[in-house]
Amino acid sequence: MATDQSSGLRHAGRALRHRNYRLYFMGQAVSLVGTWITRVAQQWLVYRLTNSPLWLGLIGFCMQVPTSILSAPAGVLADRWDRRKMLLATQILAMMKSLTLAALAFSGKIQVWHVAALALFQGVVDSFEIPARQSLAVELTGREDLPNAIALNSMLFNGGRMVGPAIAGVLVAAVGEGTCFLVDGVSFLAVIAMLLAMNLVPKAAAHKNGSVWQGLREGVSYARSHPNIRAVLVLLGVISLLGFPHLVLMPIFATKIFAGDANTLGRLVASAGTGALLGTFFLATRSAKAPSARLVRAACVTGGAALMGFSYSSLLPLSMVLLAVTGFSMLVVITSGNVLVQTLVNDQMRGRVMALFGVAVIGALPYGSLLAGALAEKIGAQATVLLGGLVCVLAGLFLTEKLHVEEAPSAIEPIPAPEMAE
Repeated sequence: MATDQSSGLRHAGRALRHRNYRLYFMGQAVSLVGTWITRVAQQWLVYRLTNSPLWLGLIGFCMQVPTSILSAPAGVLADRWDRRKMLLATQILAMMKSLTLAALAFSGKIQVWHVAALALFQGVVDSFEIPARQSLAVELTGREDLPNAIALNSMLFNGGRMVGPAIAGVLVAAVGEGTCFLVDGVSFLAVIAMLLAMNLVPKAAAHKNGSVWQGLREGVSYARSHPNIRAVLVLLGVISLLGFPHLVLMPIFATKIFAGDANTLGRLVASAGTGALLGTFFLATRSAKAPSARLVRAACVTGGAALMGFSYSSLLPLSMVLLAVTGFSMLVVITSGNVLVQTLVNDQMRGRVMALFGVAVIGALPYGSLLAGALAEKIGAQATVLLGGLVCVLAGLFLTEKLHVEEAPSAIEPIPAPEMAE
């Protein structure tokens, strides 16, 4: 047993042996903390300006709706363009957005429509960033270490999700939201510098001929025709639409349920991030094994049950624990799906299929956020979150029946692209 644990710990950082991935890891470690500082500060600012659950949902909608529309065609471009340059451009544009938000906040004249417009701009940037980032991973590590790299990427994201909100809570209370946005803008310099320092061998892009629409149809047809890829995308789409949007309602729980302030909001969001970070470590230490259908099912049910418990908890410490369990479970579901899809997909289709993955995970969120905000206005935030948790449980019980993967990723052969199939 001790030997197995030691082997798992050694395996946890295997992707870091690649120089390009180490550079990426270091840059993202800084930038993602800034990203989460802005997310929490922006939520607090919107709720302070409007005192409206619906506006919280609308801002989430503005930030995420472009992904549902643009991410799939952007995936076609990720299969045709230099992915590092594409990712670099998105980081520069995101930095400009955060600095603009900071300038407006410092001016004292910021209005909620400013936040909405910049959230919409960020959503457009994210639509191109997601397929570029997801499909670049295999170029940084190679196929052998790809599952470990995906787990470490999730660890970075959720490490930022744990640290960033805690910092945001302190900064908002001490110096206001503008400083949070400024810190985020400056943090992008780290990832930009690391992307410029990488040495990548240019890879031949596939499908340069034909329209973007034709390339998009090929990607959709490819994903739809393979049962495991299709099952993962449907499951994640349902959970993202109806299960995840509880996050946009956190300011309501912080102020109305727990009679707190920005620090309370930071603690709640950081609790979910802490659980997710533990989930990424769990997956990183076992990433040579397949994320089986049984594991995905258990994570859906456990996370949904914890979310249902959180919805009517009146004790802050208990609520933080329940959010940590939710964060752990939902991270296992998303990252397991990412590993399965990235392992199964052929390199020629990677950008397009990972764009569809982004549509399922991110693209469904705006509609869920809008629905959550509207429901919270009608039936209250607690009942809305309860329904979201119930959806996660039901999705885990029924939708995972279509998922059939029990092999180690190294034993799974990529599914041929259409032009390669017999």
